[in-house]
Parts: sequence; C-alpha cells; structure tokens
Amino acid sequence: MGGCSMKLSDEDTSRVIEMAWEDRTPFEAIEVQFGLSESEVIEFMRRSLKPSSFRLWRKRVTGRNTKHLKLRSPEVSRAYCPTQYKR
Repeated sequence: MGGCSMKLSDEDTSRVIEMAWEDRTPFEAIEVQFGLSESEVIEFMRRSLKPSSFRLWRKRVTGRNTKHLKLRSPEVSRAYCPTQYKR
C-alpha cells in the first residue's frame, strides 16, 4: 500500500479525520483537498484511529450514499453546514 506516502501536518491530519467522519463530506472532497483516494483515506484512518474507533467509522461510512458523489442525492449540495465555520 504505497499511495499515502505524503506527510501531513498535525492540523491536516486532524482535518482529514474530521472530514472522514462527516456524513456529508464525500471521499472525493478529501481527495481534492489532500490528494488521498478513498482507499488511502481508509488506510489513513486505520493507522490514525484506535481499532475499535476504526471499526465504528468503517461501519458508519460503508454504504453511506453521501460519502460518494456519484451516489449522492442532488439535494445534498455541500459538504458542511453554512454556519459550521464561523469567522
């Protein structure tokens, strides 16, 4: 498994984990922002989370339509709530 060779900062690592847990953030958005494919995100999460947390995450995202742009309903047009990132 070689694809995930790039070194992420602590801040980016935290953001990838956050995006991976968010129901409305598709894997494609993580790939665009961080260059990690879906399989690389899965490996990244396997290495970053405790085994029980990883299993919980996998159970949560497996088959979840909103994690894949192609399976997503057209009504889901953004990855996060507009008030999520207040400045």
